[in-house]
Amino acid sequence: MALKDLKIQNVRNLREARLHELGQINVLFGRNGAGKTSVLEGIHLLGMGRSFRGTSVRSLITHGQAACTVYGEITSGSGTGAPVRGSTTIGVQRELSGEAQVRIGGRPARGLAELVEQFPLQVISAASFDLLTGSPGGRRQYLDWGVFHVEQRFYSQWKRFQRCIKQRNNLLRRGKIADQELSVWTRDLAEAGAAISEYREAYFERLFPRFLTIMEELAPSLDALELRYRRGWDNSLTYPDALQQGITTDREQGYTHSGPQRADIRVLSNGHLAAETLSRGQQKLVVCGLKLAQGQLMSQAGPGQCTYLIDDLPSELDRPHSELVCGQLADMQAQVFISCVKRQDIESVWPAGSQGTTLFHVEQGVVSRENAVADG
Repeated sequence: MALKDLKIQNVRNLREARLHELGQINVLFGRNGAGKTSVLEGIHLLGMGRSFRGTSVRSLITHGQAACTVYGEITSGSGTGAPVRGSTTIGVQRELSGEAQVRIGGRPARGLAELVEQFPLQVISAASFDLLTGSPGGRRQYLDWGVFHVEQRFYSQWKRFQRCIKQRNNLLRRGKIADQELSVWTRDLAEAGAAISEYREAYFERLFPRFLTIMEELAPSLDALELRYRRGWDNSLTYPDALQQGITTDREQGYTHSGPQRADIRVLSNGHLAAETLSRGQQKLVVCGLKLAQGQLMSQAGPGQCTYLIDDLPSELDRPHSELVCGQLADMQAQVFISCVKRQDIESVWPAGSQGTTLFHVEQGVVSRENAVADG
């Protein structure tokens, strides 16, 4: 998949922005606060129905406007350089009330799940680099984003699990409850939870070696890197047995203690947590490796390449490491949208001879296309 044309209306300081004939590498440059990140947010809105900078719709919509809207034409194929097999139009509107309207190919979408299948995205921003040091919930989201794209059965089981654990916890908080009533929700919870864990573990087995291969290129000095998956309950027990063993504690404290909702991924270096032993720069490279590995698996599983949104990479990584990350992106031949202050910030670290670079200057909410400087 690749984004060919884009129109953004009323996203932060972007009253109306049109980006036509987008290339494989799309560089957005301009001063801080000009609106570069807002363009990336608009693309994220097109692919996921929300911003990557938070959940507040009100802050996303231009002040004084009732809604923001993004339209895009997505071409199908393995990448921007591949033969185009067809195209699909996507339109997403978010209102101040929080309501979302999504149309795919001119018809209402069945839901946000259908939207994210159409245009798979991977984001690398300042917030991404908290993946190692942040809460387990962020790492579960990272894991599930990958599982969703490679395992079609995952989403239905995930929704089932969320419904079951909500009902079970409501019963547990109520105090005096009939065993039969609780057992019904416990049985369904156990089935959905076991399925989720199975899908996560299968995905993890594919992610780990891909991550190591990428890290050998990004940071060969970081040897003995390891990923460990913790499923959320005692490995010696099945999930039904874990729920049965913990029923007394669950009743006493009013919520379900064990299960996929407590899963986590641990990144280790030489047997120690990477978040505690690696430098901040090394941690950022590890996060880039995780994101790139996941994007590769998404591209393999889906109808086309994953698209990468990268916000101000030069301010997050030094030049040598930026070169390594950009080299990996170039090798993937995926579509990339990357922001920076000066165009030279990216031109100087992107591999020489790369084709399909498109430049956009952003200033005070106005986006204009600029010509690339020819090599030599």
